[in-house]
Amino acid sequence: MSTTTTRSPTRKLAAPGRKPGVRELAAQETQDSILRAATRIFAKHGFSGARVDQISKAAKSHDRMIYYYFGSKEGLYIAVLEDLYRRFNDAEARLKLNVEKPEEALVAVVSFMWDYYQRNPEFITLLNDENLHRGKHISKSLRAREYSSPAIQILESVLASGAQKKVFRKDLLGRDVYLMIAGLNYFYLSNRFTLSAFLGEKLENQDAMVHWQQFVIETVLRTVKT
Repeated sequence: MSTTTTRSPTRKLAAPGRKPGVRELAAQETQDSILRAATRIFAKHGFSGARVDQISKAAKSHDRMIYYYFGSKEGLYIAVLEDLYRRFNDAEARLKLNVEKPEEALVAVVSFMWDYYQRNPEFITLLNDENLHRGKHISKSLRAREYSSPAIQILESVLASGAQKKVFRKDLLGRDVYLMIAGLNYFYLSNRFTLSAFLGEKLENQDAMVHWQQFVIETVLRTVKT
């Protein structure tokens, strides 16, 4: 069985040194509006339940514009997932990390991920939905791998500094530490309501959330320290 790789749209930016024209700005704004609307609709209804006409209406656009810019409903969904990762990376890149103080830098990364997941609930909702589809949409993305590198590189620089200063172990992989941090934060937040019923505790309470954040920080530090 052959597989088809779907390329999400590449925005047409102005040439270096030239300001974008009116048409280019209008096209970019239309795409941005569709992406924002699609993020809301897909987060609410999932890929299977969302309809193109719902998205175009929410974007105050037209169905034909979705097909023009994104090719299909699936192409738009892939673009939304890619945009989730892009925005996460952009936010993480704005962190002011001092790798000369690796412990503080690592705590900042852990706290960033915890806070980001809370401020952007659609990130968790949409990734949960895509995992229900066994990643069949995002696997067609030609950009997905590009977005993992910056996140891993940030951690690797912090871990390398810690190892050089002999406060962190030398055998650590950035990928492993990233998965540990993401897993501990993501699982708690994405399952806190069912876990609250199961454990008989209100895990969404502020005190419980603060406790878990501190627990994750301590767990990660214990794991990486010499």
